[in-house]
Amino acid sequence: MAENVTFRFAEREDVPLILEFVKALAEYEKMPDAVCATEEDLEVWLFDKERAEVLFLIVSGKEAGFALFFESFASYPGKGGIYLDDLYVKPEYRGKGYGKELFRRLAQITRERGGMRIEWLCLKSNLPSIGFYESVGGKQMEISTTFRLENEALEKFAVDVREGTEYNLT
Repeated sequence: MAENVTFRFAEREDVPLILEFVKALAEYEKMPDAVCATEEDLEVWLFDKERAEVLFLIVSGKEAGFALFFESFASYPGKGGIYLDDLYVKPEYRGKGYGKELFRRLAQITRERGGMRIEWLCLKSNLPSIGFYESVGGKQMEISTTFRLENEALEKFAVDVREGTEYNLT
């Protein structure tokens, strides 16, 4: 990597660029119709609610990739970490070690914050990324599987409670 590599955290004015990266990742994963996020959604969740962060990979002054992540917590060890939701490097920057440097910076951030691990999902069909993650020491978890409750199922489950049931969370 002969070119100058730096990193920066996203700011509110980066929301359109973040959405561009999200859409590019969805295109790469052959799921372009899955993106329903809007700039407004991202602005609210990333900057108003501060529920996630975006780190840009900068190569020679240009945004070449991004990582979208949030802090996680594991009760058994009693420590936190990072959950990586998205990691994407533009095609023209691939194969040059930039993705590895972006992932390494996430590892450094995890350690700086006292975290113990980074966790993420990877599509089973994404063999190049699986190979990359394994090359840096990532392990596929055999002891667990991912579940998802979303859309209509989430809505139905959330409102389908026994009549008269009240929850007091205070």
